[in-house]
Amino acid sequence: MRSLRRLRPYLHYLRREKRVVSAAITYGILFGITSGLGVPLLIKFVFPPVFDRTDGGLPLGTVILIASAIPLAFMLRAVTGYLNSYYTQLTGVKVLEAIRRQYFGKLQDLPLSFIHTRRSGDLISRGLADTAQLQITLTHLANDGLKQPAQLLGALAALVSLAFISPGAGIVLLCLCALPAAIFPIRFVGRKIVRRAAQFQAELGSATSIFSENLAAAREVRAFGLEEREKTRFGALTRALLLSQMKIAKYHYALSPAIELISATGIGLTLVLAYRSGLELESFIAIVGALYFAYEPIKKLGALNNELKRATAALDRLEVVLDAPNPITDPAAPRPTDQLHGDLTFEDVTFAYAETETPALTHVSVTISAGTVCALVGPSGAGKSTFANLVPRFYEVAGGRVLIDGHDVREYRLADLRRHIALVSQDPVLFNDTIRANLLLGRPGATPAEVEQAARDASAHEFISTLPSGYETVVGERGVSLSGGQRQRLAMARAILRNAPILILDEATSALDSDSEAAIQGALRKLMAGKTVLIIAHRFSTIRHASHILVFDQGKIVGQGSHDELIATHPLYRTLHDRQQFAIDSS
Repeated sequence: MRSLRRLRPYLHYLRREKRVVSAAITYGILFGITSGLGVPLLIKFVFPPVFDRTDGGLPLGTVILIASAIPLAFMLRAVTGYLNSYYTQLTGVKVLEAIRRQYFGKLQDLPLSFIHTRRSGDLISRGLADTAQLQITLTHLANDGLKQPAQLLGALAALVSLAFISPGAGIVLLCLCALPAAIFPIRFVGRKIVRRAAQFQAELGSATSIFSENLAAAREVRAFGLEEREKTRFGALTRALLLSQMKIAKYHYALSPAIELISATGIGLTLVLAYRSGLELESFIAIVGALYFAYEPIKKLGALNNELKRATAALDRLEVVLDAPNPITDPAAPRPTDQLHGDLTFEDVTFAYAETETPALTHVSVTISAGTVCALVGPSGAGKSTFANLVPRFYEVAGGRVLIDGHDVREYRLADLRRHIALVSQDPVLFNDTIRANLLLGRPGATPAEVEQAARDASAHEFISTLPSGYETVVGERGVSLSGGQRQRLAMARAILRNAPILILDEATSALDSDSEAAIQGALRKLMAGKTVLIIAHRFSTIRHASHILVFDQGKIVGQGSHDELIATHPLYRTLHDRQQFAIDSS
């Protein structure tokens, strides 16, 4: 019952497919009745007249007519069973699609802090393996949840009716006392499976995570000769996965023989009681058939109970995502954003990636006027990227406010806010699609001429033109068919095409050679005119033309001003500059 209660919030997936589910339930009930009630009564009332030779027996035509009832009855059973299975499978496929869509949709809405604190492979496993387990359970529940009880009730009805119409058959009803005994192995196996299933699902997530991590780091694995290490690591996990799977199988497959043993004991007891009460053979066979059709649904309901236990383990993992709170949501009454100008203000902003961590930003206050090209510099981990990521609300501040044009970013609808911001990161991501489709992500309605001009401004048109299919070239997963510099130029073109009033460049030119960087710097100077730009870079060649510079250290802004002012007055900035200059001279 507890497992059923856990599934109750997810039964709405079945309600969405009322016609399909209704068809599956109807045919399932008909199958149960024709099996549990129809077959025993067929044995009782159809076979005996045929073999009764009194007065010469029945005419051949009558026997043929009676015999035709047998294939008709089993055809009805077969057709209803087939249709029940088909519509149940159709229900399951639709349920699986709905669950995965909800899970994937929730991942799109959750903040980056949730995604970054979990292994991607484990999240994939939850979205594929755990949703599949939930689909299997809901499908079995729709299939056997009514079909098997209907068959059980039909068989019990046959037993009761036979007890009243067959002399001496009443005593065999005592055999029904063996039915409750089947509950004990079901409960025992269910308790064992729920624990093993949770362990199996967790280990499956770990194996998927290692698989995903290995594929993402294929170059590093080969470069450092880690092939054998990876094989050993994955092999250990798969062995643990195998052991968990076999522990589940051990208990799952033990249930059916246990119930069959109880069934055989009940039938044996029936034989003894039937002999003592002088029961006729045809009545005995009918009763045995009814008992069989009574124990069969108990066995299948026991298997369904096991599936419910597995679903409980899958739900525990799925609900980590589905029930995760999302602090970054749209306001009830969002502020209109026809056109943002780009004035940025941080008012006493504090932020930490986790409650137990040292804040990445502490009481940061600064104003950046619209049209300012602002560079963010400082040692690694000083808070530069965190500062920039709070502008598009990738994370939610723990204290203080981030304002754009004098209004808290939490007052804007997320889609409207982010439409006014363009981002180029240090490791740009391209989707497994054409170059044109990747560029159009910046502005889906752009014309081919606008796409080409953006590529020219980013010094990307030349290499695109040399590709066999030009702008229709498929770049592969994460742009694997392109070099790092080419990927970054496409990301730059995508940002140029977006033409947003706020531009964030996070190490945007780190993979470019000096000639390409110089060409892009020229394009960026045109793009930056009238826009608010945040540049995060360690290369001082990238930021020397910034009109304003913020110096970060240990989550605080420890200095600000122009390049010349900071070189003359700020020791940390001068140290960072000298280190960069030394690296350039050494090269």
